[in-house]
Amino acid sequence: MNSAQPNSQFRQGTPPGPLAKVVAFVLSAAFMVLAFMFSLVALAVVAVLGVALGGWLWWKTRTLRKQMQQMREAAQQMAQDQPVRNDQVIEGEFIREVPPEQRLR
Repeated sequence: MNSAQPNSQFRQGTPPGPLAKVVAFVLSAAFMVLAFMFSLVALAVVAVLGVALGGWLWWKTRTLRKQMQQMREAAQQMAQDQPVRNDQVIEGEFIREVPPEQRLR
């Protein structure tokens, strides 16, 4: 084969025939349908894996959630048992008002 002569398959400027256009359209439509189906299957697999992972994580942390709830209830109980104070914090300084009969002179 002489490199000076162009190959007839790779000639530029010749438009494809009607049969080539139809085949190209059918193939591109088929590939688009296949790609869409693949994306739907991939999305379904990711969704199922996400739900399964979320359920597993929820199941594994149930005892931790129960402990946190017990600690929260204990803290609320302790807060209710403490007496109410009338102290004020103003600009970072602690001020306690003492009734006159309790003042030391």
